[in-house]
Amino acid sequence: MSKQVFIPRDSLNQALERLSSKMNVWVPAASGSNKCGSEFVPYRPDLIPLLNRQTTTPPKAVVFPQVETLLSYEYTKDPDNPSRVKIQLDDTSAGSPTLIFGARPCDARGFLLFDQVFTRGPFTDKYYRDRRENSYFATLVCLEWDSACFCSSVGSGPTDMEGSDLRVTPLKDGYLVEALNERAEPILSLMEGDVPTDAQQQDARKLQEEASRQRVGNVDLTRSATDFKGRFEDKAYWRAMVSQCLSCGVCTFVCPTCYCFSITDEMQGLKGERLRSWDSCMFFQYTLEASGHNPRPTRFERYRNRVGHKFSFIPEKYNGMIGCCGCGRCIRSCPVSIDIRRVVENLKENACVCA
Repeated sequence: MSKQVFIPRDSLNQALERLSSKMNVWVPAASGSNKCGSEFVPYRPDLIPLLNRQTTTPPKAVVFPQVETLLSYEYTKDPDNPSRVKIQLDDTSAGSPTLIFGARPCDARGFLLFDQVFTRGPFTDKYYRDRRENSYFATLVCLEWDSACFCSSVGSGPTDMEGSDLRVTPLKDGYLVEALNERAEPILSLMEGDVPTDAQQQDARKLQEEASRQRVGNVDLTRSATDFKGRFEDKAYWRAMVSQCLSCGVCTFVCPTCYCFSITDEMQGLKGERLRSWDSCMFFQYTLEASGHNPRPTRFERYRNRVGHKFSFIPEKYNGMIGCCGCGRCIRSCPVSIDIRRVVENLKENACVCA
């Protein structure tokens, strides 16, 4: 079975159509009333994938839905004893084969942290596990980035394929798609692409090599754990860095590595569902206790926790893994222009803390 195929640009939709007949296919597409935003959506024949820029939101919701049903339940009264009630539960979990086509390296890399949290700890989340095991990432070699991107600053880069199953290299007249592991090889046969020519393979290698030499981000944020601890009690520093924060939580919702959630039971009559929904550590209510006490009552304390989680707590817990993939979405989407790179870089003891 071939491990490489070439898809001409004008044949991409036909290839995706063939794939969508066998599995779920998600692609990046323009969104919003004026089409200024972009997100991953289920593929449909009239859709033109948006592959020339990063999406506004990551494909996180494909594997970790913003709202999902964990179980459904129904109460039934015992006809022989009305004071007794029985409950029937249904916690069926099923994941169907899904291809995320056109993700960036930072998008796929985000799920490496999810894997640690939901599948490699003392407990396994079967809902996430089932979807993750059935998900495939066809990741683009990233040839375009902007001033908010900083993947190299957190140990990644525009050609980083960790967490991906297929590599997609954009060429002038099409896409060279390569299987990076055995489980991805059947997808290539479903795409029914052409056998790549020697020239196409050489062009792809050249682009990959050129992109791999690029440094996206001009700071090193991979060794910030000690600096964070040194600044933890420095309230003046955190106020200077994030005094304008609104606690809107948009940074967490567009982040490929944020996984905070809440669980609620929604019931009507004798039937109900237990739902898991995205939540945010930036919300006051997230840490609000039943007693009324809140261990993180201020905005700067909540942002301090967010920074510490990504650049100190997670690296210590998961052998140096940074809880940030450098996608820059939190920078672009922040309504008051807080730049997490500046906050982390200035953790150094001799850094300026001027607002």
